[in-house]
Amino acid sequence: MAGSLKWWEAAEIIGVSDRTMRRWRERYQEGGYDGLYGRRKGQPSPKRIPFQVAEKVPQLYREKYFDFNVQHFHEKLQEEHGIQISYTWVRMALQGAGLVKNQRRRGTHRRRRPRRPLPGMLLHIDASKHAWFGDGRHYDLITILDDATSETYYAQAYAYSGMSGVLNRAMRNAGY
Repeated sequence: MAGSLKWWEAAEIIGVSDRTMRRWRERYQEGGYDGLYGRRKGQPSPKRIPFQVAEKVPQLYREKYFDFNVQHFHEKLQEEHGIQISYTWVRMALQGAGLVKNQRRRGTHRRRRPRRPLPGMLLHIDASKHAWFGDGRHYDLITILDDATSETYYAQAYAYSGMSGVLNRAMRNAGY
């Protein structure tokens, strides 16, 4: 407030966002130190779940919906019982009561493999059947790619006659 620091510099020093520091500055200017005092101190959060509901959710799961998963149980709470609370709160309440297990996080679907260091160490052969030329006939496009450089060594379209014959011709034409 003395003006020796910019408000955003002060925010950085005490580890709050610029927006928070602006709000605090405005509250200080309006009400002095009393303006900085917590306005809701001693009052419960307006988002707090009523105690009766917090007791009823695990009880309903135990007695009536014990074989449901959390998502289905959450839908039933809304549809059948008119209890409008978040899915996350329901899941955390059931996990806290020991009624459902914590699900372990899934790993990545596909792990990236490092490319081969030298050209020619690994070749990818790919074929895709498609009406490439718009004449209504299907052709196989056979490609051979190098893993290290992504260089295309061979690409040719063949009239479709079965994969084994097409691959044999492609390998022969590519010199393998």
